[in-house]
Amino acid sequence: MQNFGQLRWISRRLLNLKATEKCFCMKPHNYVIKSLNYSHCQYLISRNFAVSRMMAAGGETGQSNKKRNRLATELSPYLLQHAANPVDWYPWGQEAFDKAKQENKLIFLSVGYSTCHWCHVMERESFEDEEIGRILNDNFISIKVDREERPDVDRVYMTFIQATVGGGGWPMSVWLTPELKPLFGGTYFPPDDRYYGRPGFKTVLNTITEQWKTKRTVIEEQSSVILRTLQEGTSASEAPGQALPDLKACTENLYYQLERSFDQEEGGFSKEPKFPQPVNFNFLFRMYAKCKDTYSEMAKSSLEMATFTLTKMAKGGIFDHIAKGFHRYSTDAAWHVPHFEKMLYDQGQLLFTYAEAYQITKQDEFAVVIRDIAEYAMRDLLHPAGGFYSAEDADSLPTAESTKKKEGAFCVWTFGQIEEVLGEKVNDSLTLAQVFCHHFCVKEKGNVNPMKDPHDELKNQNVLIVEGSLEDTAKKLSLSPVEVNEILEKCRILLYKERQKRPKPHLDDKIVAAWNGLMISGLSKAGQVLKEPVFVDQSIKTTTFLKAHMYDEDSTTLYRTSYVEENDITTGSTPIEGFVDDYAFVIRGLLDLYEVCHDDTWVEWAEQLQERQNALFWDSEGGAYYSNSGRDASIVLKLKDDQDGAEPCSNSVAVSNLARLGTLLNRQDYHEKAATILRVFYERVTKIPIAVPDMICGLMLVQDTLKQIVLVGDPDSDDLNALKDCVDKHYIPNKVTIIADGKSNQFLQGKLEFLNTLTKKDNKATAYVCENYACELPVTSVSDLERLLNVKE
Repeated sequence: MQNFGQLRWISRRLLNLKATEKCFCMKPHNYVIKSLNYSHCQYLISRNFAVSRMMAAGGETGQSNKKRNRLATELSPYLLQHAANPVDWYPWGQEAFDKAKQENKLIFLSVGYSTCHWCHVMERESFEDEEIGRILNDNFISIKVDREERPDVDRVYMTFIQATVGGGGWPMSVWLTPELKPLFGGTYFPPDDRYYGRPGFKTVLNTITEQWKTKRTVIEEQSSVILRTLQEGTSASEAPGQALPDLKACTENLYYQLERSFDQEEGGFSKEPKFPQPVNFNFLFRMYAKCKDTYSEMAKSSLEMATFTLTKMAKGGIFDHIAKGFHRYSTDAAWHVPHFEKMLYDQGQLLFTYAEAYQITKQDEFAVVIRDIAEYAMRDLLHPAGGFYSAEDADSLPTAESTKKKEGAFCVWTFGQIEEVLGEKVNDSLTLAQVFCHHFCVKEKGNVNPMKDPHDELKNQNVLIVEGSLEDTAKKLSLSPVEVNEILEKCRILLYKERQKRPKPHLDDKIVAAWNGLMISGLSKAGQVLKEPVFVDQSIKTTTFLKAHMYDEDSTTLYRTSYVEENDITTGSTPIEGFVDDYAFVIRGLLDLYEVCHDDTWVEWAEQLQERQNALFWDSEGGAYYSNSGRDASIVLKLKDDQDGAEPCSNSVAVSNLARLGTLLNRQDYHEKAATILRVFYERVTKIPIAVPDMICGLMLVQDTLKQIVLVGDPDSDDLNALKDCVDKHYIPNKVTIIADGKSNQFLQGKLEFLNTLTKKDNKATAYVCENYACELPVTSVSDLERLLNVKE
């Protein structure tokens, strides 16, 4: 990728504005400017600048009485939040583009999502301000975009922001020419010049307006340079004669990069803030499986880094110990004080990760977390028809009488509140509150470090965290661990009921195909390792929902989003077609579902989706997948995802999907596509594999031959289920499992001729372990199957 230094200079100097995305880090008695990654920057700004909190989803109390703008007819919860702003917002579309050309105005593009804290702040400070609204309406065509609806728009202009600013985030603010070429941008802008030389939003608007009037020709020329530079700098293609990346070198390089960044004291792969990073855990588990027989120290360390971090996360404040489920990230190194937003994509990925941790270790603590995540998602994020909603907000009203929201208000507790709810006695010397407060580190004056709460939002409040264990609490209070566990569960139920009396955070009830794909994977894996049919049943129900409500059978087109409208499910009058991550994540979900239910109709649908993904997004000249199809002329930049972040990137997921489908369907062309992706991103995979851990997992599947485990027999028979349980309880990442009974596998029988040659031995359910469709001698006992799989009890 090219050096964007010149592009950064052009964008900053073009409008004679200072670079806006520096982060101010508060220290005692002075301020210093530091360049940091955006997530850290956003956190620090949030802790050091006094800002107001957003009101309810519709904005301030009484906003429903205000004039509604064009966004009032949209379905996106985020756009609807801005429907009463004095800004004359347009949704992304031709009407806005034509208006900009007709009136010779620049476009102001604002991108965010409905549970975004800083999006709420900028709305309250700027977009609800009448004067700023007038400046925008007089001089710009203002467009509001939900990044979760339109990730294609978001990716284009976030690439520009990251190239010119060095970081990115939401809200994203970008100024475009009427031809949609980016000129200047940033993320959150305060309304005025109050913050230490940081240009305020009004200053930026007025400066850009003046420059457009006086230097339009220069600005238009430079915008073309900016776009051309972005196009050249973001291209990625397969080099002629490029070999596949070396598996041993890449896996060891990634292992050492993770080891160097690992926090030995608190777990995780940074100091602070700390984010759940399921792609890292998934790699470390696979590294453990790959190396446990050859590199014992590397295998041991891989497993310990992953399980230690997962244990710390589950004990930390990032986990909701009352309502369950994980918050977005922790602002501190100890996983204690979270950003309280809850995202579906975190729940789905962490459900899968904890299921793999349990499958490897058989530790009950991981099984508890699996059930807790699933309980939260299926209780609070699930539509009755089967689709999962997107997110819950971090901010909420502290009381029904409050007029301003606070972050975490729904989740935190004062010492007095806990004493009041948990006043019941356990014995003559203990109350429920005393047991609970000891175990969860609840303190009379609150347990949040004031340095993490400069605006006193969490003053005297407690964020629940476990620093010891059940055994520690039992010993301290002269109880048994069983008694402590029963007491804590009783406390949790009482506090949960009390919490339900509080004003709830905003729920983004938009249903996103990609994120539901992640939940299908997580639920399927949970059902597989815990042998709990309720998780598999829900996975099937969610998959059926996607096919019924978010898929067009005739065109084999997946839709990105659906919405709840008067209790019905709709994709809107002009449905948003799925992007590459929607296809990739749903395909992965289908393959994971097949591994547990073995209904090959899901593999058949996965192949249909893969064919559609190939037709829409594959770069036939340079290789790998574009993130958008290129059919929308308003998307001025075609990009290929090449970094695993909060979600794995589509090209990473596609490598594994293609390898698994290629093996299930005997599709050599799929194997070749998987190899092509790895060659396209050769530099990425070999030099900075920490950017693409999930792609390294795909490399493992491509370079290490996948096992085909075929179980022949009646799926309802005890002997076949014993063989299936044997496979399911062991962690074997490089395999696909097929149940051949002549009924539920008719689609696969048509694809894999060798299945027709495999029969039961001695009239018993029989297992065949195969590679490249060549099989070992059949076995009928669990012990013999374990020997073939090279696993032990």
